[in-house]
Amino acid sequence: MTATLITPPSTVTETERKSRPRSAIRVHRTPSKRIASALIGLGGWIGSLILFLPIAYMVLKSFQTEPDAAAAVPKLIFTPTMENYAGVFEAGFWPYAINSLVVVGVSTLLVIVLAVPAAYALSVRPVEKSQDVLFFFISTKMMPIAAAIIPVYVVATALGVLNTLGLLIVMHLGMNLPLGIWMIRSFMQELPGEIMEAAAVDGASRWRALRSIILPLCRPGIVSTALLCAVFSWNEYFFALNLTNSNSTLPLFLQKFLSFGELYTAHVAAVATLVSIPVVIAGWIAQKSLVRGLLFGAVK
Repeated sequence: MTATLITPPSTVTETERKSRPRSAIRVHRTPSKRIASALIGLGGWIGSLILFLPIAYMVLKSFQTEPDAAAAVPKLIFTPTMENYAGVFEAGFWPYAINSLVVVGVSTLLVIVLAVPAAYALSVRPVEKSQDVLFFFISTKMMPIAAAIIPVYVVATALGVLNTLGLLIVMHLGMNLPLGIWMIRSFMQELPGEIMEAAAVDGASRWRALRSIILPLCRPGIVSTALLCAVFSWNEYFFALNLTNSNSTLPLFLQKFLSFGELYTAHVAAVATLVSIPVVIAGWIAQKSLVRGLLFGAVK
C-alpha cells in the first residue's frame, strides 16, 4: 500500500503579489471590455486626427504658391516653395516678433510675481473679507474688453503712452492677473494644512514657508498658469489693434496680409505657422509640468 503525498495549495501573500513584475500579473478581460477598450482607443486616434488636420492643412498651405493655395480644390501634390516665408521676413516679421516676446515675457512674469502672494493671502493665510476680494478679481473678467477700450485710449493719449509696449504690458497684465490669482489659489488650497502647521512648529516664518515649501510644491501649477497666461497674451489682438500702430505685435502683423482687395492665403498660412511655433515649443518643453499642474489635486 503506497502512501499518497498531498501537496497543500500554495498561498501567495499580498506582499509577494505586489513584488511581482507587472508582466507576471495577468489581467483577464472579457471580450466586451476588450471591444470597449479598442473603441475608446480608436475614438482617441480619430479625435487626434481631426484636431491635427487643420494644423497640417495650414502648414501645407504655407509651402504652396498663391495660385495653388487659393485654388477651390485643395492640391495635395505640389512643388514646395519657400517664397512665402521669404516674403514674410522681408515684410518686417522680426520687429513684431521681438515686440511679442517682450510683451508676453514681461507681462507673464509680472502676473506670476503678483499672483503668488495674492493667492497665498487668499488661501493659506486668508485675510478678512478674502472671499469679497476674490470675487472682485473674478468680476473684472465679466466686463467686455470693448467696454473699457475708450477710457483706456483717452487716458493713454493724455499720458503720452499710446503706441508703446509698456501700455500693452499693463493691459495684458490686467487681462491675465485675475486668471493667475484664481488658478494659483486653487493649487495652494490643495496643499495639506499639516505641512504649514509643521513649518510653523519648526519656527519657519511666512516668507520662509512660502519660499521653501509652498512654491516647490505648487511649481507644476505655477508653470501651467504661466503657460496659459503666455498663450492668451501671445494671441491677443484687440489691444494691439486699438492701442498701437507701428510698434505692435504679431497678431497685428498678420493683418498686413489681409486686405479688402486680395487675400494672400499662402502668406497668411506662413505667418500663422511661424506664430504657432513658439507656443508648440513652450508646450512641449513644459508638458510634464503642465499636465501635473492641470491635474493638481484631482487625485487624492
